[in-house]
Amino acid sequence: RFIYTLVRAADWKVAEAAGAYAGSADDARDGFLHFSTAAQLRATAAKHRAGVADLVMVEADVAALGDALRWEPASGSSRPGLFPHLYAHLPLSAVTRAVPVPLGADGRHVFPDDVP
Repeated sequence: RFIYTLVRAADWKVAEAAGAYAGSADDARDGFLHFSTAAQLRATAAKHRAGVADLVMVEADVAALGDALRWEPASGSSRPGLFPHLYAHLPLSAVTRAVPVPLGADGRHVFPDDVP
């Protein structure tokens, strides 16, 4: 099973050089890395990354993340379901793919075909 996070391209280059992704300013503020399931990803992008053109969709293998991964409700949100939160840096060894997510002509992000 896989989980996903959206990372600015420049931040992803830093992560690739460092061997791990340390997170965004929002992640640092909240104390964990924010992830979504495939089913949650489009709504997350629309709510938190609307109009951001330089994003990379990072897919991580849940089995490789261990006990640092917790499934929790989104704080202060009425969105249903539990969200994956990683209480550690994301090691590149857990990443199964990282692909650009451009903005389409309609201003929405264009995801790979296998993202529902």
